[in-house]
Amino acid sequence: MELFRVSTTLDHKRLDVVLSSHPKISSRAEAQRLIQAGVVQINDSREKVSPKKIVRMGDIVTFELLPLPVSTVVPVPFDLDIPYEDPYLLVVNKPKGVVVHPAAGHTTDTLVNYLLHHSKLSGKDPTRPGIVHRIDKDTSGLLVIAKDNATHDHLAKQFFEHSIRRVYYAIVWGVPKQSSGVIDQPLGRHPKNRKKFTIREGGKRALTRWKMVKPYRYLSLIQCELETGRTHQIRVHLSSIGHPLLGDSVYGSFKHYAEKFSLELKSVLKAYGGQALHAKSLGFIHPHSEEWIECHSDLPEGMTVAISALEDAFG
Repeated sequence: MELFRVSTTLDHKRLDVVLSSHPKISSRAEAQRLIQAGVVQINDSREKVSPKKIVRMGDIVTFELLPLPVSTVVPVPFDLDIPYEDPYLLVVNKPKGVVVHPAAGHTTDTLVNYLLHHSKLSGKDPTRPGIVHRIDKDTSGLLVIAKDNATHDHLAKQFFEHSIRRVYYAIVWGVPKQSSGVIDQPLGRHPKNRKKFTIREGGKRALTRWKMVKPYRYLSLIQCELETGRTHQIRVHLSSIGHPLLGDSVYGSFKHYAEKFSLELKSVLKAYGGQALHAKSLGFIHPHSEEWIECHSDLPEGMTVAISALEDAFG
């Protein structure tokens, strides 16, 4: 039996949200499965609880980990870019345009499908085996993947404690007045559009450190390091300070001053589908050797083509 006390940051949250924050529970879906199985209790009460139940700061949540059903995700051949691998985990360089795990409309063309063809994966969540963290479909770059449940738990704890080092490169609109900065603004779902996230009071703490790599008059190459890893964090944070990502149709746009660009440059930039964001570096403590592992990846072709065009125009 596992137990934990509800912290201030989880006060007045749904039980499934609170439970999924525990490092031994890989997703909200797994939290809901445990709640519905009747193995979750609040303050030792024998009353069956709902995933929607609101918990309070100081409540004691106890739960029992159950055997997981066998994954039904289909392995699919794919040529993966794997900069690091051992018997316990691997680091994969996800291509832009690939969804991380199966969801509506994507059942056989996801990173999980491709990984299962390559290796056995942890079974913490049968719908997304091996997946400890995610990046957006149109974001490229590095992800660490667990091959067994003990490794998964150890890595999840590092993410929960924000001790993982994650560095991203982004092409953004405009040139910041400062050469670096910190954005410490809480994020939550948009009140009107549930597919979007926004800065809002009562949201989850989110902190992004950024610094200029190179300005290009109307755009900039920015490095971001995440202390937290909220959904759409970099996209929302950079947009909030007036520098949305190139190609981000959700939180940005093709800026009007792009009319000053040559037809060739405008064509290159408009051809970049999806946000210009790449998870370039990833560092963590190996769950078994306790060594620090750090991997790096080159920028994807689309970003290098855009940067080359900007260098030619403004470099």
